[in-house]
Amino acid sequence: MAGKLSKIKLNDYQPLREVIFNTLRDAIIMGELKPGERIMEVHLAEKMGVSRTPVRESIRKLELEGLVTMVPRKGTFVSTLSPKDIMDVLEIRASLDALATSLAAKRIKDTELKELDNVHIQFVNYIEKGNLQGIIKKDVEFHEIIYRSSRNDRLIQISSSLREQVQRYRVVYLKGYSNTAEILDEHDRIIKAISSGDSKSAAIIAEEHIKNQEKAIISTVNKSKT
Repeated sequence: MAGKLSKIKLNDYQPLREVIFNTLRDAIIMGELKPGERIMEVHLAEKMGVSRTPVRESIRKLELEGLVTMVPRKGTFVSTLSPKDIMDVLEIRASLDALATSLAAKRIKDTELKELDNVHIQFVNYIEKGNLQGIIKKDVEFHEIIYRSSRNDRLIQISSSLREQVQRYRVVYLKGYSNTAEILDEHDRIIKAISSGDSKSAAIIAEEHIKNQEKAIISTVNKSKT
């Protein structure tokens, strides 16, 4: 278990419990700790070179975020990725993205549009290099720019509440999906719709983008079970 986790590097700006929490959360999101894998406090504490108390606190926070599941008399496990959970989260995300992209088409600034173009170019470069970390980072930035450009703080806040689940699904999607040309085409169409101020098309393309992602993730998860 937790083969790639190593001793914690202390951060002068964060409490130890936060460093541990972020480390474990990233390990789950990136698939280092796999769905269904048992989480054992003592082993994690030894692996990370810390006491069990902050590990226990971190696991409780991870449970609140839905990333781990505590089963009575059996232990704690990394939450599995069920098709129902994926559909529930991404149905919401599709609607939120459609709204955000529609609003961005009306409200985006020229500087933000240039930023969106630049991030898309960097996204393409990382795909060509096969750099998964870079791909994930630029995909996050791409959508964050769109949400910021919506000028709707409540919408951004609601979207943020789904951040960890969405990020976990994003990693599964970008790791296992081979048709990168389709992703690039969808991003390109989103940019064109936003830049032309076509809010209706922007919303439709954004929703389609997430629905395609949902199908690809469910397919990947189902294949992993066979």
